[in-house]
Amino acid sequence: MATAATLEAPLRTIDPDEERAFMETIDRWLERDVIPVIKYHDHNDIWPEKLVEQMAEMGLFGATIGQEYGGLGLPATTYAKIVMRISSYWMAITGIFNSHLIMAAAVERFGTPQQKAKWLPKFATGEIRGGLALTEPNAGTDLQAIRTVARKDANGDYILNGTKTWISNALHGQCFALLAKTDPAAEPRYKGMSLFIADKREGLTTGKKFDKLGYKAIDSAELIMEDYRVPADQLIGGVEGQGFFQATGGLELGRINVAARGVGLAEGALRLATEYAQMRETMGKPIAQHQAIQLKLGEMVTRARAARLLTLDASEAYDRGERCDKEAGMAKYFASEAAVENSQEAMRIFGGYSYSKEYDIERYYRDSLLMCIGEGTNEMQRIIIAKQHLAENRI
Repeated sequence: MATAATLEAPLRTIDPDEERAFMETIDRWLERDVIPVIKYHDHNDIWPEKLVEQMAEMGLFGATIGQEYGGLGLPATTYAKIVMRISSYWMAITGIFNSHLIMAAAVERFGTPQQKAKWLPKFATGEIRGGLALTEPNAGTDLQAIRTVARKDANGDYILNGTKTWISNALHGQCFALLAKTDPAAEPRYKGMSLFIADKREGLTTGKKFDKLGYKAIDSAELIMEDYRVPADQLIGGVEGQGFFQATGGLELGRINVAARGVGLAEGALRLATEYAQMRETMGKPIAQHQAIQLKLGEMVTRARAARLLTLDASEAYDRGERCDKEAGMAKYFASEAAVENSQEAMRIFGGYSYSKEYDIERYYRDSLLMCIGEGTNEMQRIIIAKQHLAENRI
């Protein structure tokens, strides 16, 4: 059975022509189906059911799942490019399949052969969709502070009680990789944590949906467990005490995804600002010809490019099967900050019009703020980066 200690990640590559063709398919979908409906779904916070069905048809719910389980088996580099492209127009919908794929990655990387055979084909097609259930009201970045408890009963099943919060796909998902304490008294605390395949059934209900500043149309809500019974064969890997490493291992892909979303937002904000600066005129010429605007655009171009290269660097390390928490942390930290800075500078280039919902740039700013918080705060990323750097450069 796979554990955090025995895991060997498969190396994945893709033919450049195949990748190009897939990206062209994404571009056509964005132009035809996504761009025309973004404002409607974002402004009204309405789940994009039709787009979700289309994403399933394109195989996005199986993007990084191995081909032997019915997925596309894409390398992280290609996956990151897909997320960048979609996010450059609408970031929120990438969260629908990203959270799902982190759940799938936990099963694929750490699950038993039986778990992989049962769950991954249904994850790959989108027949069963879901996400990652880690965060609790009093435990965000500090996962070891979770209070959800899983106790074995006389039949060998697990009975779970607790509350998860800010769970993506909580309303419309059917299954979650859920972290709970199987040994609350364990020291250190991480040794008492286990990860479960938690499908919706009696005892697992959805709590309140959060009304958010940005990241609209994707549901973020509570999951409540009240004597929720999980069969023993849904303990990922089949061994208790591995959950902390299984969950944090999946966050490498999650942070690469957030970094890719940051790149998309930074590049999208740059695109909008570049177009507007060449159309808007002051003092008898386009504002793009004013040095003050050129200074902003020069910084925005550089930030977007640097963010892209950092993200691809982390993706390539992931594809090689290397430990990449430092690389993923650097990419997530820099790209998310680039998203905020580029969207804010783009708003200044747009001037007063940026404050109107008639213009897309205000959405980029609202959505970008989440990237600095999601999948571990940027403050935590800097600590991870520093610790890894010091470990690699001991004197």
